[in-house]
Amino acid sequence: MSKNIDWSTLGFGYVETDKRFVSEFKNGEWDEGKLTEDATITMSECACVLQYAQTVFEGLKAYRTEDGKVVCFRPDLNASRLADSAARLKMPVYPEDKFIDAVVETVKANLDWVPPYGSGATLYLRPYMYGKNAVIGVKPAEEYEFRVFCTPVGPYFKGGAKPITIRTTDFDRAAPHGTGHIKAGLNYAMSLYAIVDAHEKGFDENMYLDAATRTKVEETGGANFIFITKDGKLVTPKSDSILPSITRRSLMVVAEKYLGMEVEHREVYFDELKDFAECGLCGTAAVISPVGKIVDGDNVIEFPSGMEEMGPITKKLYDTLTGIQMGRIEAPEGWIKVISE
Repeated sequence: MSKNIDWSTLGFGYVETDKRFVSEFKNGEWDEGKLTEDATITMSECACVLQYAQTVFEGLKAYRTEDGKVVCFRPDLNASRLADSAARLKMPVYPEDKFIDAVVETVKANLDWVPPYGSGATLYLRPYMYGKNAVIGVKPAEEYEFRVFCTPVGPYFKGGAKPITIRTTDFDRAAPHGTGHIKAGLNYAMSLYAIVDAHEKGFDENMYLDAATRTKVEETGGANFIFITKDGKLVTPKSDSILPSITRRSLMVVAEKYLGMEVEHREVYFDELKDFAECGLCGTAAVISPVGKIVDGDNVIEFPSGMEEMGPITKKLYDTLTGIQMGRIEAPEGWIKVISE
């Protein structure tokens, strides 16, 4: 039975749920892990994560489908991406099969927190790892903790599907994702100055351009871009320094296999944005949020889809992907992990 919550009013914030999964790495190996009701963490003031930000994280969601099942969407890709991130930061890789088991255990232990089908809310899961023991010299930790907690959430951007406004930024991501697919807390912390500055100036997000030439579109602080051409193609920026988004990769399959669209994954130059018909941000948290306006100084680019609603092709992509996630549309093999019948 679901918790007595007004799911329709949920924002994208933290709500403490019943249990979370915890596993410790000591003496060169991971323990079996366990569920706990304790939401607090105790560590040394000199813990490696506090001194040198040796941490990585993932984000995925659990959904209640049309037929009442509780499922997760492509958790194997989250497991693989966390393994890549951990290896890049010289952290012990948490086994990918155990990652999926931990996600399943955490959701099962919090089934009452999975929002009802059709509520517009989901159960967001945050698997993460961090260096735990005291480290004062610059080196990797020797002890680590892997945890998974969950929280019910509403839309990532306020207003749901209302198009958002983005500005290009001169701020560099001082710690870009980089080769190795790092999705680390350090990287997101380095984007906070830019995003707060954007919000204070009335923008929803920042568009980062490539650091070398500032001519090519990369991503925002927390999502990948997608573009729709005037002749109906899906275009996604290609770069070694942006996050390999699971949602973006899934949308490319949806576009080609379900909607019969031509898909281009390539370098996208800022100068060509004015020629696109639609623009959106995609990611686990946002799914797809339409972009209505991009501001580059005095240069303002508005998309024909308008400022009031999602563009027609972006809407088809959104409806098809969420239909797959929610069980209304048959999913490709291996995309859906059933947790509860």
